[in-house]
Amino acid sequence: MQRGHQRRPSVLADPQRFVGYRMAMRLHITLDDALVAELDRRAGARERSRFIAAAVRRVLAEQAGWEAIESALGQLDAVGHDWDDDPAAWVRAQRSAADRRVG
Repeated sequence: MQRGHQRRPSVLADPQRFVGYRMAMRLHITLDDALVAELDRRAGARERSRFIAAAVRRVLAEQAGWEAIESALGQLDAVGHDWDDDPAAWVRAQRSAADRRVG
């Protein structure tokens, strides 16, 4: 090693320093040519990764929402609710209570 010359750190030793992520991760995604052309038209060739990441986040959030809805199905008892005798009266009462809170 020459005097005054420092050895450059390895990218593998600290990927966050070089990539900007806590952990460097790459995926191989295969898309047909028409889909890539539409992606480029909408997002631009230099913004593919950002667009795909946003799309994946949105779909995952949507799926989580549906999972929460599905897990709630059947959680209410079939009878014994304030609205059982007269649902329309119960709705009117809820609406008038909301009007008083807002006003």
